[in-house]
Amino acid sequence: CCVPCDSKCPEPRAAACNEPCVIACPDSRVIIFPPPVVVTLPGPILTTYPQETIVGSTESAELAGALES
Repeated sequence: CCVPCDSKCPEPRAAACNEPCVIACPDSRVIIFPPPVVVTLPGPILTTYPQETIVGSTESAELAGALES
């Protein structure tokens, strides 16, 4: 038979951040000869979704500071 101990387990904590980042590059222009023709090519749109996650317990001083900011 096991006797449960009186020690208290730390409370689990987690924080996550996910913000989209969109960067649009300028259009490109091409001149074709002969006869002269100008073609405008739209610039690419780059999209990323960086994510940051922190997991730990309330007893970790470093984690507690990160979760509060």
